[in-house]
Amino acid sequence: MFDTEKTTASAWFRQLRDQIVTAFEAFEDSHDTGPFSDASPGRFEVKETTRQSEDGSDAGGGLMSVMRDGRVFEKVGVNVSTVYGTLGARAQQAMAARKGIPGMTEDPRFWASGISLVAHMQNPHVPAVHMNTRMFWTPHAWWFGGGSDLNPCIEYDEDTAHFHSTQKTHLDPHGPGHYPRLKEWADEYFYIPHRKRARGVGGIFMDDYCTGDWAADFVLTQDIGRAFLPAFLPLVEKRRVQGFSDADKNTQLVHRGLYAEYNLVYDRGTKFGLETGHDPDAVLMSLPPMAKWV
Repeated sequence: MFDTEKTTASAWFRQLRDQIVTAFEAFEDSHDTGPFSDASPGRFEVKETTRQSEDGSDAGGGLMSVMRDGRVFEKVGVNVSTVYGTLGARAQQAMAARKGIPGMTEDPRFWASGISLVAHMQNPHVPAVHMNTRMFWTPHAWWFGGGSDLNPCIEYDEDTAHFHSTQKTHLDPHGPGHYPRLKEWADEYFYIPHRKRARGVGGIFMDDYCTGDWAADFVLTQDIGRAFLPAFLPLVEKRRVQGFSDADKNTQLVHRGLYAEYNLVYDRGTKFGLETGHDPDAVLMSLPPMAKWV
């Protein structure tokens, strides 16, 4: 059951990964003026990742693609994975409590596939960004999740407006209520309680999304992914040539500290990946190469 849907979703996440990797490497090649333009163009290092079940048997894996010290990207990771097996006791309890799914103790099988991206930029005027989309299946329920959010250390109102308007354009065909609902969801999810602030300027996000119509929910998930490059790349194009000061770079490093705090303390994807035995380097790929706390 659901084998076709699983294969289709997994293939889409891989296709989106390939498009993004190609676009980011093209930016590295074309950056021939402005800060860091005299460096060698960055390239993704690709590593296969694996997940093993508690008994040591194969339980899926994926590709971890990371670029470091490029002209435009200081560190960017684009990961895809498809993993499966049985949930451990802690994960069963957490899922049963959060999602209200009965039967997880009796049959704790799961399957999950998705793409996860985090980009930390060389130039502090270029915003950091996060994107992920995923599908999760158990014998008792299935759902989609994910979104993208912008994390500038130096905010520009016009950049924020472009990022949000592009996402709205991609969501509006699914109904006028989708964008405001997913925007509010992102504002709630990407909030750092102990700092009493958001980690960025928001975006769109959904979790546990299942209307009962798999095909319609999958198309929505695809459009969340399709919105990413047109929402983000024009901002990179505009800001990558700007000069910056030591104070700007310091602001960037401090802001990255917020990002690290959120991902280590609150992010559900980080917790799930570590609790289910996925490659820790892939799970923690989102952390910035350098950060600073005041």
